[in-house]
Amino acid sequence: MKYGESAFDIIYLVFAIATGVWILRKRRDAVGKLMGAAVLTLGLGDAFHLIPRVLNYFVSGDFTAWMGFGKLVTSVTMTVFYLLLYRLWLRVYGEKEDRRLSAAVYALTAVRIVLCLMPQNRWLQNESSVLWGIIRNVPFVALGCIDVWLFWRKRGEIRRLRFVWLLITLSFLFYMPVAVAASLVPMLGMLMLPKTVCYMILIWVFRAYAAE
Repeated sequence: MKYGESAFDIIYLVFAIATGVWILRKRRDAVGKLMGAAVLTLGLGDAFHLIPRVLNYFVSGDFTAWMGFGKLVTSVTMTVFYLLLYRLWLRVYGEKEDRRLSAAVYALTAVRIVLCLMPQNRWLQNESSVLWGIIRNVPFVALGCIDVWLFWRKRGEIRRLRFVWLLITLSFLFYMPVAVAASLVPMLGMLMLPKTVCYMILIWVFRAYAAE
């Protein structure tokens, strides 16, 4: 189990970070910068959580605080990732920015990050409270729903990006049970595998789009 999971995590991180760098080098326009930054943010943020997790399997020592801190960083960077997806949607489809919608997106991002930073989350103890798992994810889900709605509206306009809305939806469906109740039902942690697969497909979609 530990070898398979560790190998998968390392492959994902290398793929995400390398692809983010590749997109930034390949496309130097605004779309390329946003797309590359989004992918790189996702990969680097997940590294804070996954690397201590892998080390915990093979290195003796207490990685509790490191893994908990990694979850905090990942929670923040995932939030920034969905903010960047919103900005990317505006650029890719040439949409005029709606100030009220942008205000809502930035407000949800700020609230989510503040909630993640609250001490009640007990990150450094690597203990997940079901209540705080729900509280901090309310604005996150709302932010994700906005991205899903926006990409769904434009699903027929750019062939390469037609399933982005579905990949975001699936990633949330796999992630939420883990974020809320994994402390009660540890087996729910297995859902992070298909969630990561969704991210890898999404990254590949962005790479294909950037290569055009």
